[in-house]
Amino acid sequence: MKFEKILNPVDGSEHSMHSTQAAIELAKRFDSKIVLLHCHSRFPVVLSEPYFQQAIDEIMKASGDLIKPFETILEESGVDYEVRILEGLPGTTIAEVVQIDKTDVIVMGSRGVSNFEGLFLGSVAHQVLHKSECPVFIVK
Repeated sequence: MKFEKILNPVDGSEHSMHSTQAAIELAKRFDSKIVLLHCHSRFPVVLSEPYFQQAIDEIMKASGDLIKPFETILEESGVDYEVRILEGLPGTTIAEVVQIDKTDVIVMGSRGVSNFEGLFLGSVAHQVLHKSECPVFIVK
């Protein structure tokens, strides 16, 4: 089995930082490209200008700030990667990216920033396992 394209969804959590490290190891082993993905919340539709653009700018800045440490790690590792920041619910958006990009494997954290006590697997990871059409590698 060859993994040419690895999808690495991140949310800023410690688990997603570990998943990026695992994705790098996998990418080095298989000479793969990593697609670093962050899904942000939906843009507000009830605001008018200039508040609508201000809200978009704030969401995009927060997303850029969140993804920056992951980009730094990827840059230092020397692996080939690209960054995607998309609007939408993570569980659904990740599955859509897999279909569109023909991703070979997803490497993601077991839990995200909303770490509910007692859950074995985070809700987004659970959704991705059920919706994705490729193997999913879950990292603690």
